[in-house]
Amino acid sequence: MKKPAWVIDKERARRDDARETVWLFGLHAVRDALMNPARERLRLLVTKNAADKLAEAIAASGMTPEMQDPRKFEAPIDPESVHQGAALEVRPLDWGRPEDVAAGGAGRALVVLLDRVTDPHNVGAVLRSAEVFGARAVIAPRHHSAPETGALAKTASGALERQPYLRVTNLAETMIALKGMGYLLLGLDGQAPLTLAQGVAQADGRPIGLVLGSEGPGLREKTRETCDALVRIPHAGDFGSLNVSNAAAVALYEVSRG
Repeated sequence: MKKPAWVIDKERARRDDARETVWLFGLHAVRDALMNPARERLRLLVTKNAADKLAEAIAASGMTPEMQDPRKFEAPIDPESVHQGAALEVRPLDWGRPEDVAAGGAGRALVVLLDRVTDPHNVGAVLRSAEVFGARAVIAPRHHSAPETGALAKTASGALERQPYLRVTNLAETMIALKGMGYLLLGLDGQAPLTLAQGVAQADGRPIGLVLGSEGPGLREKTRETCDALVRIPHAGDFGSLNVSNAAAVALYEVSRG
C-alpha cells in the first residue's frame, strides 16, 4: 500500500532534521551550549584567548577543542560575524510537541506565537524576553520563520538553550490545539479596538497565547481569524508602531502583571 503524501513529507522532514547542524558563535552562545546537557555538540573551534575564557565550560562538556589562529578562523560562518574566537557546531534542540510544552512546561501558562517572523535578531530578542517573563514556549511555523542560527543564538544571549523555541508545520492548527487546551489567543494588531490590557483582563486566569506577526504585513488572515481577540498596544501621539521584538516584550510584561 502506497504511503499518503503527507506521511512521506513528514518522514522526509524528520530525516532532514536529523541531518541538520547549526554553527553557534560568540562567547555567551557557545558557553551556554557547552553547558547544556540536552544539546548535541559536534565540533568546537576556539582561539587560545577564547579557550581560556571558556575553560570551565569546555571541561564540563568533555569536548576537545580545535585550536584556531585568530587571523585564520576556519569556522564556516559569515566572515563579518562577531565570533569572539569561538564557534560550536551543534544539532538543533528537540523540545518535543508544542501541546506538551504548553500544558506542562516550566513557567506560567503563557506562550508566544510568531507568524512569519523571519529576522533572526528579532526572534532572538523575543526569546530573551520570553525567558525573562517566564513564557513556556515561543512557537513559529517551520517555513517562513527564522530557524536556529548563530545570529539568532547570539542575539538570544543564551536564551536559546533554555527557552523552548518550537517550529510547527501548521501554525493555525497549533493555535486551534492551544485553544482546545483553554488558551486565550490574543493577536497584536495596531488597529484593534481592544487594548492589550483589556484583552488580558478577558483571560480571567486562563492561559494566554500572544500572537505577533512580521513587521509590515502583520498577521496573516488565517492567523487573525484563529485568534480569540485582536488587541493593540496604546501609544502616544502619531507614533507609528513597535518592532515585533519590542512589542513582544511590552505584551509579555503586561501579561506578567496580571
